[in-house]
Amino acid sequence: MKAVILAAGEGSRMWPLTCTRPKVMLPVANKPLLEHLLHAVSDAGIKEFILVTGYKAERVEHYFGDGSKWGINIEYCRQDTPLGTADAILKAEPLVDRPFLVANGDTVFQPDDIRKLLSLSSPAMGLIQLADASGMGVVFRQGDRVSSILEKVVPPPTNIANAGLYVFGEEIFSAISKLDKSERGEYELPEAIQALIDGGTHFGWHELSGWITFSNPWDLLDGGEWLYKPSAMNIRGIVEEGAVIKGDADIGEGTIVRSGSYICGPVVIGSNCDIGPNCYLRPHTSIGDNCHVGAGVEIKNSIILAGTKVPHLTYIGDSVIGEGCNFGAGTQVANLRFDNRNVKAGGIDSGRRKLGAIIGDNVSTGINSCINAGTVIGCDCCIGPGVCVNGVIKPGSHVLRSR
Repeated sequence: MKAVILAAGEGSRMWPLTCTRPKVMLPVANKPLLEHLLHAVSDAGIKEFILVTGYKAERVEHYFGDGSKWGINIEYCRQDTPLGTADAILKAEPLVDRPFLVANGDTVFQPDDIRKLLSLSSPAMGLIQLADASGMGVVFRQGDRVSSILEKVVPPPTNIANAGLYVFGEEIFSAISKLDKSERGEYELPEAIQALIDGGTHFGWHELSGWITFSNPWDLLDGGEWLYKPSAMNIRGIVEEGAVIKGDADIGEGTIVRSGSYICGPVVIGSNCDIGPNCYLRPHTSIGDNCHVGAGVEIKNSIILAGTKVPHLTYIGDSVIGEGCNFGAGTQVANLRFDNRNVKAGGIDSGRRKLGAIIGDNVSTGINSCINAGTVIGCDCCIGPGVCVNGVIKPGSHVLRSR
């Protein structure tokens, strides 16, 4: 069996992180979301993959190549125009000749759930029970079959949601070919599924034990025990005498952790990094390759992408920081509102009491600058010395006064 992975989307809600990379290449624990998914599908027994790429496809294709690094085989097809998930699946038709798995590339599933879905006769789909299914496609069931599927009804009439995991046979291609474009100008997969159901096709289901899906930037901070899974201490760099590591840590080749650094795992640090002296890395923090974390720096539950410098006397909490950023000494990133209410980012309630900043690539800050909770900063911005910012900062801005 082959797995068709839908990895063509930009992920506009992930802005500004997706200005320079597709959503599926955003990292958690220093691995792209798509890599975590490929591991799960491979562990479930599938070794043949078709990746449907589109937005900045070369980032995906260059990173994964033919898949041999992971002991799998990868083929590619392109969806150059974003015309919906059904159209993306149709692009893979020439490459499949028997029942196949389909998965959204921005969601990670448990291998056991994938195996259980594969054990059903096709077609079938994975379902997930949510406390709140707002913004999701929802599903009604009758016994062991799906009776109807509704796309993003407000309010949702059920909390049983479509998880974006399917097993299809050739019948799905026929159903897709008969679709008209939706009001969004796309070919909608739920419409094809409903057409099969209305035509008498038995559409099975399996309720997942869990999942983790990524819609907004702060979702990347919720990988937790799912995705931060160094099975044991894995240190390939140098840890100087006087540095302390508590819990699991994965430290890459060429990295030096200097004396006085205090690391509480799980923490993942890439290759060729310079960490410390006298810094504090708290759980569920990941530091990309070629980063510098200097003296007096504290980083909590944050994702720091490759090539970013956090030299000294800086605090970063519950934040996602892009590639190639440079923080001036004393930069402070707040992660808690003064009134303790949920933090909003870009006008959206994150649902999180603690959320710092979402910062794009190549952002620089001057000394003693302050970034308020929920601030979103576009790529290539400069924040001046002593400046306090909040809200949304447009790409390329030079902010020299507090706002």
